[in-house]
Amino acid sequence: MTEANTPPKKRRAKLKSFLGWAFLVIMLAFAGILYFQYYFVFGEGVKSGYLNYAVKKGNLFKTYEGKLIQEGFGAGRAGSLTSNEFVFSVENDSIFRELETNSGKFFDLHYKEYHGVVPWRGNTKYIVDRIVQMK
Repeated sequence: MTEANTPPKKRRAKLKSFLGWAFLVIMLAFAGILYFQYYFVFGEGVKSGYLNYAVKKGNLFKTYEGKLIQEGFGAGRAGSLTSNEFVFSVENDSIFRELETNSGKFFDLHYKEYHGVVPWRGNTKYIVDRIVQMK
């Protein structure tokens, strides 16, 4: 039998099978893209500086946010001291409490960087997951 001679029921079954597999492949690709954008750790490292603030804020999702002021030589005037800011989010309550009670001190913070931001994790793509050192 050729394709033209195939009964309509068999053609419909083949079409349903094809559409089912196509839907599955599209959903898996979509899930992979979502994972890569919001849950894949793009980078991690340590930033050092003076803790400027640590706050809990948000309209729907209350998240922990903070800012670290890093000192160093920048692209300003030659020999001038410039300030860089590292704005981050914190998921862990105990880490936030430690930061909140020691505002103004010098910290070395380990962070993970993601490609995108999800509202329940924080307002930034940088998530501090531990305090390396505090002075």
